[in-house]
Amino acid sequence: MRILSLLGNSRIDVTEAASPTPGPGEVVVKTAVSALCGSELKGYRSGENKSGNNGHEAAGTVIALGAGVTSLAIGQRVGLSAIVGCGECDQCAAGRYTWCANHRFIGNMHAEQICIPAHGCHPLPDDVPWEAGVLLSGDGMGVPYHTSTRLGDPAIQNIAIFGVGPIGLGNLLMQRFLGRKVLAVDISPTRLELAEELGAAHVIDAASSDPVACIRELTGGRGPDVCLEAIGKPETLKQCFAAVATGGLVVMNGEQPGVELSPSADFIRRDITAFGSWYYHFGEFGQMLALYRQGLAVEKLITHHFPVADADTAFQEFAAGRTGKVLLRYNGG
Repeated sequence: MRILSLLGNSRIDVTEAASPTPGPGEVVVKTAVSALCGSELKGYRSGENKSGNNGHEAAGTVIALGAGVTSLAIGQRVGLSAIVGCGECDQCAAGRYTWCANHRFIGNMHAEQICIPAHGCHPLPDDVPWEAGVLLSGDGMGVPYHTSTRLGDPAIQNIAIFGVGPIGLGNLLMQRFLGRKVLAVDISPTRLELAEELGAAHVIDAASSDPVACIRELTGGRGPDVCLEAIGKPETLKQCFAAVATGGLVVMNGEQPGVELSPSADFIRRDITAFGSWYYHFGEFGQMLALYRQGLAVEKLITHHFPVADADTAFQEFAAGRTGKVLLRYNGG
């Protein structure tokens, strides 16, 4: 089978590997589509040559069952969760794999076949196309949805999103669907245009203006109710604290290195609350599917499709910030 390998220094190759064999409780999925995520770019740009890849969003068709698998059938369409719990603890029983003390990450999803525990698969109904299925079952829509479950206060009327790459755009789509006003901040003209198309009330080019000053001006000096950091840069996280309204909320989606914050200036004296939100709960898939059927148009996040043979070009365009969500297609998917 074909699989992507990171060659280092922003190079990708399509190589051959042995097809996987499922162990007990596992299945093999023939990949229809996989999606690129911004978190993959660190490994992509690294100077280190690696075999395999850290792709973690995919959907496809079950082609082999391991011993003991009764929950799935050959030929069944599934979306894959890259975070899979042990399947035996109370958190797993509640569908909260990310809270399982023994959860594990399933990578290498940019491949023609993927081996994964059966309980990491979401069956996809026939009315859900691959484009929607891969985003609903992965973090493309999973992170924005899970984040939204913690922003239920009806008093929240406006949100500033710092970084409108795929996760930021997904949050924009989700929050607009919930009826909130969104301000989008980025340095990529392409992604700011996409943010406008998805309903951002204002877009701010941080390459040519002070985003904190712009946001304050656009909100009458008050600041937004929520500032959400979706790019993973210390400077943008600090801008979130500076821009948010007194008594407001800062949300962290982007993975961060250490960031220096002041408990007094950034939290105490302005009554600021902050939380992080990682991936999504496996048990939330049903709610996301329901929102999709109510009109949450997740496919709007996808701007480019490439055959797996053109993965190098796909990563180049994605890394340059000239795309929204990018899909790789396999086996006629």
